[in-house]
Amino acid sequence: MVNYRKYISSVAVLASGFFLAQSTVSTVLYSHAYDNQRSTLNLPSPVTSVAEKTFLSAKELVDINVNTMMTDPVLKNATWGFVVYDPKTKKIISSYNENTPLVPASTTKLLTTETAMNLLGENYRWMTQLEYSGTIDENGVLNGNLYLIGSGDPSLGTNKAGAWSYRDIISDFMGGLSREGIKKVNGDIIIQTALFKGNIAMLPENVVWLENNNYYLPVGTTREINPANEKLIVKKSGFTSDKKYFYVSPYVKQMVYAEKYEGNGTLTTKLPDAPAYLANTLRTTLVKSGIGVTGKVTPKMTDATPETRKLVSAYKSPTLGDIIFYTNQHSDNSLAEALLKTVGFQKMGDQTSESGRVVVTEHLKNESFDMIGLNYMDGSGLSRSNNVTPISQVKFLTSLMDEKYYKTYLTSLPVGGQSGTLKRMFIGTGNGQVFAKTGTLNKVKTLAGYLKTNSGKTLVFSLMVNNYAGSVDMVKKRMEKILEPALDL
Repeated sequence: MVNYRKYISSVAVLASGFFLAQSTVSTVLYSHAYDNQRSTLNLPSPVTSVAEKTFLSAKELVDINVNTMMTDPVLKNATWGFVVYDPKTKKIISSYNENTPLVPASTTKLLTTETAMNLLGENYRWMTQLEYSGTIDENGVLNGNLYLIGSGDPSLGTNKAGAWSYRDIISDFMGGLSREGIKKVNGDIIIQTALFKGNIAMLPENVVWLENNNYYLPVGTTREINPANEKLIVKKSGFTSDKKYFYVSPYVKQMVYAEKYEGNGTLTTKLPDAPAYLANTLRTTLVKSGIGVTGKVTPKMTDATPETRKLVSAYKSPTLGDIIFYTNQHSDNSLAEALLKTVGFQKMGDQTSESGRVVVTEHLKNESFDMIGLNYMDGSGLSRSNNVTPISQVKFLTSLMDEKYYKTYLTSLPVGGQSGTLKRMFIGTGNGQVFAKTGTLNKVKTLAGYLKTNSGKTLVFSLMVNNYAGSVDMVKKRMEKILEPALDL
């Protein structure tokens, strides 16, 4: 925590000087309780006179704004932490509660997306291929099977980050089949991917069930989790054994039904099978186009004696860098959770949240992340059981400045007053100078990233507020007030 003792006498001298010269003194009202708190913390009085501010350094103004927030009605009963850090000197410039574990909300995505970029590389792409086996006769009849080979592309068919829609991918596949002269398929359309097995995982505890007025159930089961404790908003009549219960899937913008109802409010759902949707759409399009398919769409996860196949067409996803840009700019929960599962698969061979969490935490340990106070529960930050300290966030972000992908990572962050989830913050002061990931849950507002100061320096900061009073817009204004003088450091 910042030591404020050295400012008290200077502020007092300034105040008395301005009183004699101008007969005006800044006046701030305090409660007796705050007087006691202030004497314990040795904090300076907030300085509000413009003239007084011109005699104080930017660091002093940051410290004084932090002090002011301790009596602010929005933040005085909140739990919050702040730190602004100089990556060159490796020193804290100003801080408050920097070692306190706090709910980070979507700033959790900073850890998820960086792990994916570190392990896979920013130019990594997922491939979805159409192949065929057998032979094509003189009439254009394929006596063999079509194979749809998936690799777990989290953007498949979504239009996100420049990804193609299902319609565009199907159109490309149809063009490939036309080039091969295929006019009929005397066989099946076989889906082959080990990634979409419908792995059922335990949901992270204390997850947010209702987001933006939509039901949100991440992939997994509520077994051993009481939905009432998790604030699942349902009608009592919804829990019946003869009805499927549905949610808006975080992976696709459509209803996804719970696979099972096990009583006592236990529901189970799984990852929507993107390759299966693509394969069925392909079959429907073929039939509508007059290309008959005698067989059916069927999965084949393992194949002891694989057929010889020929490539028809291959669809490449956007680069991982592009997907991470979209994820951080839009704070996309579904892509973040998919990236968590992807790193789990790459390192441990199964696409589950549990494996993803192991991989991310091991990566953070290897990168000397300050693990004290860290509780990493999901990839997106939807669980209120996530915890991280402000100081660990800034040291983590500082360490990334030496990585070869730092520029790509920095560019993925929203820019104050200009882009993404920061477009409506720092519209005046700080416009184009704050590069940070935002986080928002009910009564949680967070911000962590980089500051480009007016003198050209890059500073790193974290500001997390839990259990505040008032509206989220009120908290945003106070965040801006705390950070604005730091731009002059």
